Amino acid sequence: MHLISPMDLHFCSCGAMTHDVKSCMDRPRKLGAKFTGKHIAADEIIEEFELNFDGKRDRWNGFDPASYAYVVHRHEAKEEARRKYLKEQQLKKLEEKNKTVEEVEAMVAVDEEDDEDDLKVDEAKVDESKQMDFAKVEKRVRTTGGGSTGTVRNLRIREDTAKYLLNLDVNSAYYDPKTRSMREDPLPDADPNEKFYAGDNQNRLSGQALEFKQLNLHAWEAFDKGQDVHMQAAPSQAELCYKNFKVAKEQLKSRVKDTIEEKYGNAATEEEIPRELLLGQSENQVEYDRAGRIIKGQEMALPKSKYEEDVYTNNHTSVWGSWWKDFQWGYKCCKQTIRNSYCTGAAGIEAAEASADLMKANIARKEASEDKQVVAEERRLATWGTDVPDDLVLNDKKLAEALKKEDKRKREETDERKRKFNVKYDDGVTPEEMEAYRMKRVHHDDPMKDFL
Repeated sequence: MHLISPMDLHFCSCGAMTHDVKSCMDRPRKLGAKFTGKHIAADEIIEEFELNFDGKRDRWNGFDPASYAYVVHRHEAKEEARRKYLKEQQLKKLEEKNKTVEEVEAMVAVDEEDDEDDLKVDEAKVDESKQMDFAKVEKRVRTTGGGSTGTVRNLRIREDTAKYLLNLDVNSAYYDPKTRSMREDPLPDADPNEKFYAGDNQNRLSGQALEFKQLNLHAWEAFDKGQDVHMQAAPSQAELCYKNFKVAKEQLKSRVKDTIEEKYGNAATEEEIPRELLLGQSENQVEYDRAGRIIKGQEMALPKSKYEEDVYTNNHTSVWGSWWKDFQWGYKCCKQTIRNSYCTGAAGIEAAEASADLMKANIARKEASEDKQVVAEERRLATWGTDVPDDLVLNDKKLAEALKKEDKRKREETDERKRKFNVKYDDGVTPEEMEAYRMKRVHHDDPMKDFL
C-alpha cells in the first residue's frame, strides 16, 4: 500500500492536486488533508488536446455517436407500440362486426371503388378551382408589383361585405389590419339566423378547435406530471394518451357511480317506493276500548331519538332547554342558565330575583352620581370658559389688575428682547383674568380689528 506524503497535499485543503484553494468546490476544512491525511479528495481528469485550426472550430468535437442509439431505440419502441395498437383496433372491429373474410374482401373492394370516385371528384374540383380567381392569388417576387409568391386561402369573395364594414361604430369590435382578424362579433344584437359572420372567436369555440385545445391541455399536464409526452414532437402519441385517459376516466366515473348506487340506492329509478314508506301507513288493525286501551293488535311504536329522553340530573325536575330568557337556554324548575348545575328550586329563583333588583338599584345609583358630577363640572367650566353665565359677579379692582397684566404679557410676546428664558405656568385662572383675556383678545371677524 502506497502512503501519500502530507507534503504532497499542499495545493488545497481537500487534498486534490489538480486545483488550488480558489477553484475548490468543497467546504473549507478547519484542518486540511495536508495535516490530517483523511478524506483526501480525488484528482480531476484534465484532458489536453492538440487541435489544429479546423479542429478548434469543429462544432461536433467531442460528440459520441453511440449516444444517439437511445433516440433510435425510443423511436423504434414507439413505432412498435403504434403498430401493435393499430393491429388490436383492427381485430376488435372485425370481431364486433362478426363478418366473414369474403364479406371483408368485398367491403375492401367497394372501398377502393369509392376512393377512386372520390379522387375523380377531387380532380374535378381542382379543375374548377383553377378556373376561379378567388381561391389562389400569386404575386411576383422582386418585381415592380412587389409582394411574395404564395396562396392566400382566407380571401373573401368580392360580392361579400368586408368584416370591417359590417359595423362602422368606432367602439365596436376591433379589426386588426395586419392579420385581417376581428375576434369579437361586430353585430352582437343582430339575429343569429341572418348573420354569416360572428367573429373569429366563433371558430375557436366550435368544431374540432375545442378538442384540439383539450388535447394540448392534457399534453401539458401530463408532461408536468413526469410523462414523456409532447404535442408538437409526437402528436400521435399525445392523442393516444389522451384517448386512453378519457377511457380510464369514464371507467372510474362509472365504477364510483355503481359503488354509490350499490351502497345508497338510486332514487331516480323506475322502481316504485312502498306505500307505507310514502304515507307512513300500514294495514295492521288495532282495536281500542272507550278508555283508549288496546284490546286487539299492537300499537304503532313511536320513533325515538338516539339521545336519552326525560332524564333529570342534579335534582332537576325539568330537562335542559325547557326555559328561555335573554337569548339563553336553561332549566324551567330553577331558571338557571348554567348547564349541569345543581337545582336550587324556588329559593334559587327568589335569590336570583333579589340579586337582579339589587343590581338594578346599584346601577341607578351610579348613574345618578355620574349625572351630579357632570353638572358640577359644566358649572365650573362655565365660570372661566368661553360661555359666560348671567349671574357672574366680577371685582373691578381685580379686573383692572388683570387688564394691566394682559397688556404686559402681549408686549412681551411682540418684543423678542423682553421675552424671558424661564416660563412659569399658573393653573389657577381667576374669572377676572379670564374676562381680561376675552376683552383683549383680537377677533379676526371684527372689521375694526386693525384700529385696536
